[in-house]
Amino acid sequence: MEQKLQELLDKIYKEGVNKGQEVATTIVRDAERKAERILEQAHKEASEARRQAREEAEELKRNVASELRLSASQATHALQQQISHLITTRAVTEPVRQAFSDKEFIKKIIESLIDSWQPGQEGQSGLSLLLPEKDKEELGRYFAEKARAALNGPLLVNPDNRLENGFRIGPADGSYIISFTDKDFESFFMDYLRPKTKDLLYGKN
Repeated sequence: MEQKLQELLDKIYKEGVNKGQEVATTIVRDAERKAERILEQAHKEASEARRQAREEAEELKRNVASELRLSASQATHALQQQISHLITTRAVTEPVRQAFSDKEFIKKIIESLIDSWQPGQEGQSGLSLLLPEKDKEELGRYFAEKARAALNGPLLVNPDNRLENGFRIGPADGSYIISFTDKDFESFFMDYLRPKTKDLLYGKN
């Protein structure tokens, strides 16, 4: 009896041990599979992170290169503009100022305007001539006499304190006035020569 009981106990023990080993093996196997999946997922995530990092680095590199090219182009353009401006200014400013400081040059321009003035057109008669204060007496007297033969009306000569060189002229009724100052001509020639100077220095492209 005792022997049978012992055999039963041994059998139950063995079955329990075997069952425990099976359960333990299953748990270990499941844990290993989960670990493999976790490791595989970690590898995938790490690979994706590296890929995204490479793409972002390439994008940043392209953006930086594009910004550098744009900045270099803008700096080059600005430098070209400054050089063109300096050359044009030197070519225009001094000759124009010298011309407008020459009384004979001013006289010729005004004489040409008076000679080509069409008196009586649109009811206009006479001219109004505005001169710098320093030139009013000399040039005013000269043109007051000169204009009598050419104009169908008086030549009104008045000083203009805003003028340093040159003159302004228009019909005596003041309906409009045309400015002939050194600054007017500087602006005109600068606008005309600036693109031509740029083309000459750097080509049309």
